[in-house]
Amino acid sequence: MNEITTRILKFLLLVFAVVLASSIFYHLFFKDYETENAIYYEVSDVSSFQGVYIRDEKVESYHGTGAVRYCVDDGAKLGVGSVIAEIYSSPEQIELRRRIAEKEDEIAMLRKIENPGTSENAQPANLASLIDEQYKAMIRLRERQDYSAMSNAKQDMTVLMSTYEKVTDSSIDFNDRIVALEDEVARLNAQLSAPEKTIPAPESAYFVSYVDGYEDVLTPQTMNGLTPEQLASVSDDGMFTGASDGNLVIGKVIKDYAWYIAGIFDNRKMRLSEGDTATVRLESVPQNLRVKVVSLFSTGDVTKTQGIFCCDEMTHDTVQHRTERVEIVRDTVEGIRIPRSAIRFKNMTAEVEDEEGNVTTVTDDFKGVYVLVGETPEFRRIDEIYEDENYYISRIGAGPGFVALYDDIIVKGVMADGE
Repeated sequence: MNEITTRILKFLLLVFAVVLASSIFYHLFFKDYETENAIYYEVSDVSSFQGVYIRDEKVESYHGTGAVRYCVDDGAKLGVGSVIAEIYSSPEQIELRRRIAEKEDEIAMLRKIENPGTSENAQPANLASLIDEQYKAMIRLRERQDYSAMSNAKQDMTVLMSTYEKVTDSSIDFNDRIVALEDEVARLNAQLSAPEKTIPAPESAYFVSYVDGYEDVLTPQTMNGLTPEQLASVSDDGMFTGASDGNLVIGKVIKDYAWYIAGIFDNRKMRLSEGDTATVRLESVPQNLRVKVVSLFSTGDVTKTQGIFCCDEMTHDTVQHRTERVEIVRDTVEGIRIPRSAIRFKNMTAEVEDEEGNVTTVTDDFKGVYVLVGETPEFRRIDEIYEDENYYISRIGAGPGFVALYDDIIVKGVMADGE
């Protein structure tokens, strides 16, 4: 090979290298396409309103006077004949029973600590770990305002800490304390007298120890006739003014496990229909509740729909209020997030499956996006399951020809025809 040929080849190689470098540089810094990654996304529609609670309630009262000792907690399920309350001649008898119950709880706790199996099998390191876990559990319960569960957790923490103290110090002995408590319980029991009267449950129902005056106003029979003005006038302070006709009000029984939430909310985004199910969050209840839409009424304002929702979960927390702030949450939708700026339409022939699973071939303008495959834009349809003003949600795993997770969606730089 002569010198001229060598120089020509070197020149050509140099030109090729320059062109290649320029191409790489251009594609790195001067892309024609702006893309976004197709990511997993979930969304829930939420509407907040002032909810009014409606229950099938009956006020229970006792003719006479005396001090009332409740035998069941609010929200407790009662059988026919179950004792709701006991009437005593003086409050001292109730205080005696409270003190006895406290000391019996302490005796049970100390016996658990003194149980040979507890101390012999417990290791300080394990106990320390359990104490740490129990402390974190108590913090979570406090944040959720679940105070009834927190009381039990507090007792468990006391047992763990006392057991740790006993295991690490063999001189500690609680038997003398147990004997002293048993003697005190016996002394207090000797001062007890029988109740003057007991109040039984007239039927199988739930019990609540207070009344608010709405028991005969807000009922399942009247709820469909309630107006927005009536709902707005309901107060959590109630309108009960006290006992009447010489009767002592004990509380009320709720005849049915189903209860209702009524309120005015914006249904434009929620798109709820009668018979639908949804989730509600109540200010006073730590956990979410499931409800069913019983009825929807127009108030004459498109932004205000009067709704009634049925719930069949009755607890201590759900009976503590007549009205409070409620959030209703439509079922969460999950899929692939598609920016609106990426949406394109393409006239094409494709297979379409109907709700019954029948597949037909259709030629139409299909909604979709262009995705970057290598350096080439290719059209992918979307299987729309949710729409917002900024994005669509496409079903995951819709199949061949549909956008998939982690596709590079072109949001700028491609027209409807892919150019």
